[in-house]
Amino acid sequence: MGDEIVQLVDQVGPYLSTAVSAYGVGVLTRAEDAAVDATANLGRRILQAVWHRRGEQGRTDLAAAVQDAAEDPEDGDAAAALRQQIKRALREDTALRDELARILPAASARSVNVTASGERAIAAQTIGTAATGDNVTLRP
Repeated sequence: MGDEIVQLVDQVGPYLSTAVSAYGVGVLTRAEDAAVDATANLGRRILQAVWHRRGEQGRTDLAAAVQDAAEDPEDGDAAAALRQQIKRALREDTALRDELARILPAASARSVNVTASGERAIAAQTIGTAATGDNVTLRP
C-alpha cells in the first residue's frame, strides 16, 4: 500500500504544481476553466477531490499548503508540503486512492507530448529502431 501511495503522489505532483500556478489559492473552489490547459484542470480536479474528502482540519491543512505553494511556485519545500498533504489523504482514504487512480490513467492516455529539438533529433512515444547520422547500416 505504501508504494502505491508514493506512486500516486509522484504522478499527481506535476498536475498539482500546474494547477496551483494557474489557479492560485482559488484552486480548491474554482470551476474548470476552458482557457486553462488540461494539465492544470486535472490538477484542480485532483485537489478538489482531496478537499471534498477531508474533514475540517484536513481542509485547513490542505488550504495552507496550497496557499504556500501558490505564493512561491519555485519553493520546493512548499511543493513537498502540498504533496505530503496529498499523501496523508491517500493513506487515510482508500476510496480516494481509487478515485485518483481512475482519473490519472485516463488523463495520461488522452494526450502525449513528444518533442525533439536539434539536428537529427528523434522523439517518439515508443520506438523500435532509430538511427541518425550518415552511412548508418542497420542489421536485423
